[in-house]
Amino acid sequence: MDMDQAAVFLAGSILTALGFIVVAIGIVVINNIIARHWRPIRIFTEDSWKGLGGNAGFAEPSEVEKSQEPPPTKK
Repeated sequence: MDMDQAAVFLAGSILTALGFIVVAIGIVVINNIIARHWRPIRIFTEDSWKGLGGNAGFAEPSEVEKSQEPPPTKK
């Protein structure tokens, strides 16, 4: 492997890793945008460490309705 091939391999590896990072961030952002109908991804919270056996699931219709109510105003 000469210097040109090594440089191309290094640049390709770095760009591939950056591409995966951008895709992962994009998935998290899109998921949080549609969090009204789906639970958002929470990283580094107690819920995120429970794994697949936790209480993850779809939002119930009552939870969605509660999240759509405006906060009470002070009179």
